Amino acid sequence: MNLLTFKSGIHPAYKKNSTEASAICTAKMPKKVVIPLQQHIGAPNKPLVKKGDIVKTGQKIADNEAFVSSPVHASISGKVKAVAPSLHPSGQLTTSITIESDEKDELFESNPGKREFANLSPDEIRGISKGAGIVGLGGAAFPTHVKLSPPKDKKIDAVILNGAECEPYLTADHRLMLEQPEKVVYGLKAIMKALNVSKGYIGIENNKKDAISAIQSMAGKNGVQIEIHGLQVKYPQGAEKMLIKAILNREVPAGGLPMDVGVVVQNVGTTVSLTDSIRDRKPVIERVVTVTGSGVKEPKNLMVRIGTLFSDVIEECGGLNDGARKIIMGGPLMGLAQPGLDIPVVKGTSGIVVLTEDEIKAEKARICIGCGNCVDVCPMFLLPTRISNFSKYDLIEKAEEFGVMDCIECGCCTYVCPSKIHLVQWIRYGKGKILEKRKKKSG
Repeated sequence: MNLLTFKSGIHPAYKKNSTEASAICTAKMPKKVVIPLQQHIGAPNKPLVKKGDIVKTGQKIADNEAFVSSPVHASISGKVKAVAPSLHPSGQLTTSITIESDEKDELFESNPGKREFANLSPDEIRGISKGAGIVGLGGAAFPTHVKLSPPKDKKIDAVILNGAECEPYLTADHRLMLEQPEKVVYGLKAIMKALNVSKGYIGIENNKKDAISAIQSMAGKNGVQIEIHGLQVKYPQGAEKMLIKAILNREVPAGGLPMDVGVVVQNVGTTVSLTDSIRDRKPVIERVVTVTGSGVKEPKNLMVRIGTLFSDVIEECGGLNDGARKIIMGGPLMGLAQPGLDIPVVKGTSGIVVLTEDEIKAEKARICIGCGNCVDVCPMFLLPTRISNFSKYDLIEKAEEFGVMDCIECGCCTYVCPSKIHLVQWIRYGKGKILEKRKKKSG
């Protein structure tokens, strides 16, 4: 198999051994869930329930009529205990709905029978996606129905399914491809129908040969041909722009989107959710989470209800080891450090990584020695040190001029920096300042 890739990138220690052979198991029903109303990119939701209401599993509890938005649903049945601000994994206080379980897990509506995408129109597939609250489950959380509704002037001719899972530690997508390959491929075919596209591609890194075989066994069935491409094991192979370059040799322009080059990219977890929403009318009330790291006693891949607290998820994995010090939502390179365990699992929670004190000892940042390592590995061909310095010293216009908004925050530059400069931290600061300025200008 000819392995595809992109230019630049890094080869970190992947540390997937502790969970790559761990089959997905279902977590216990939580006694309570805290469900943030904002679990997507776009307009914030408004609550549809109030304190004291009784809700059922799968019931829509918050929504917004805006096009770029996505509803949330009750992940358990029980009583609404609060509709109030709560700490979101992003670090912000966000209105959340707390539900106390009645331990019945009573469904909001009974399933009137399975349906198949072959009998649905593209508009119906998009409507199902929106109603089910499906967003990009790889972490970006962009509403899927929006991706399936490109402007008329953007002709889409290819759909790429992202099975790279290049971030260290994480194996949730690997297990989904291995255990539910039929659902992965079914969801891709539904997306292709919604976009009227005949070309489908799935990119999987070559350290997942068993997943490649599992997906290949399903891809050619029912008359739709889908190409499976093995990818070199390299980070950030799973970033949209890198994946498009590797598989189709198309370059997304600076400031552009995949649809600008005729492509829509989706994550494998997203397609599994789409399959479940089409066939079984199931909204996004749970997701697979890799719980791992040397700070966790029993690393696992768990199917977890949305809104379950990290503390309950960690308890399912035997608790924390002595020396556990840092909790990250997502992987160690692009994930977000968390202040504690009273944080809820959201749709974008691909993993919970717990590291020990020895692993997180931070070396003091030193002066840049001009080695150019960060430039060599940057997959976006930027000048990370220059942009970082502009941001650090509030030269925001210069940072914007040098492409700070094109940074995908992959962390490659910080990873290779011999001076241990916190490049991504300052780049994020600069991007935040620019977004703040744009918001003031438009508002």
